[in-house]
Amino acid sequence: MLKVRRLGIDACQETVAYLARRCEHYRAQEFVALARIEIWGGGRRIVATLNIVDDESIMATDELGLSELAYRQLGLPAGAPVEIAQAGPPPSLDHVRAKIDGAELDPVAYQEIARDLAAHRYSKMEIAAFLIAGARFTTAAEVLSMTRAMAAVGGRLSWASEMVVDKHCIGGIPGNRTSMIVVPIVAAHGLTIPKTSSRAITSPAGTADTMEVLARVDVGSDEMHEIVAAENGCLVWGGHANLSPADDVLISVERPLAIDTPEQMVASILSKKLAAGSTHLVLDLPVGPTAKLRDRERFVRLRKLFEYVSDQVGISTTVLATDGSQPIGRGIGPWLEARDVMQVLERHPEAPRDLEERAVLLAGHVLDFDPALRGGQGIVRARELLHSGAALAKMRRLIAAQGAPPQATSLGTLTHEVPATRDGVVTAIDCLRLARIARLAGAPMDKGAGVDLFKRIGDPVERGEPLYRIHAAFEADFRFAIQLAAAGDGMTLGRRA
Repeated sequence: MLKVRRLGIDACQETVAYLARRCEHYRAQEFVALARIEIWGGGRRIVATLNIVDDESIMATDELGLSELAYRQLGLPAGAPVEIAQAGPPPSLDHVRAKIDGAELDPVAYQEIARDLAAHRYSKMEIAAFLIAGARFTTAAEVLSMTRAMAAVGGRLSWASEMVVDKHCIGGIPGNRTSMIVVPIVAAHGLTIPKTSSRAITSPAGTADTMEVLARVDVGSDEMHEIVAAENGCLVWGGHANLSPADDVLISVERPLAIDTPEQMVASILSKKLAAGSTHLVLDLPVGPTAKLRDRERFVRLRKLFEYVSDQVGISTTVLATDGSQPIGRGIGPWLEARDVMQVLERHPEAPRDLEERAVLLAGHVLDFDPALRGGQGIVRARELLHSGAALAKMRRLIAAQGAPPQATSLGTLTHEVPATRDGVVTAIDCLRLARIARLAGAPMDKGAGVDLFKRIGDPVERGEPLYRIHAAFEADFRFAIQLAAAGDGMTLGRRA
């Protein structure tokens, strides 16, 4: 028996175990470094990737170290006895091989793949092979099978209300923090909108990161139900609910490889919504030169796939094409985006108009699901709730219900203004470039880091006038962001008319 040791290592959504080379109970030579092993004890069993440790000051010879995810999954206290053995290949790996050969998989195959993914039985190499094979060829029927399979593995939420509404954006547009305005508007109206959001993986901020500037988002399922029962909604991190965990495993490999196919996107989003108990959904699909959807043709293809799968799984879905040509609002990064949100809710004179209009549009479509409203009156009702202060009051109640954030945050004090290189008019903004600059500045890890935009498409500029300001908290991040902006500021300037 080995003794469990919690090493406090975040292995980026991978279950990893660490064994001393001079282990007392097992010959490390029998295990090839980075091989998969099974760990069991106390009636629990998990699969992990094994790393061999030579430094005995890190690992004792009678211990098995575990990464944070592996420790949580095993669920045993530090010091508990466990045994290990070489792990066989995932039972569903034959289905993956068939997919690589171009086969169309049936629902049972996807159920087995989803179970093995959620159990972390696949290596990242095997996950990458599955994703790339799917990117080459996946039918609409397979997307439906994968959606159902991933929703069936993990947690499921249920609600007292027969109608549970939600709004989701496919992402790719910096500053598009409309959910934090839509939720209080819709909740103030009286519809049930339990919003579970993700943290950013490769973007400068996710909804959960931004909401955490204002309130606690690390909320368990029981507490979330209490908040929703009292306030009709919430804005929380979805990690505790364990919704579609197989999707989280896929995402951990998709993002670094920049794999973002329409088929996987639909299965990812709708499996989460199905597991979250959503019955009605508004989808925001931005279209623009540097957005995920570059043209109308791609939008139509993705819209049809969303509509097909939504119909089959019983989610009433409205799909909207929105302007993805430039960032929404002024801030890119959690603190700056939270500022924009609160300015809209507080009716501040400097509130970004585009963020307000986008949020009201989306909230209006969500409210149109309410059978008590006349058709097309949703947007009128949404604007009324915002302008009357009802949405602000609801947001304050949600913040109070969720509690104070884990720590106070402030805007990064290291600042640099990026100037226009010549006179002209802003004709294009590279969303990907600005998002990358904000991330290099430290967002979302440093909530006060990011980019504060001063100019938008159509705005005139003079040479030397600042286009945006970079905020950072650490000198190294600050330098990296400045260097990237100097190599290309992401703003295209044309001649004045």
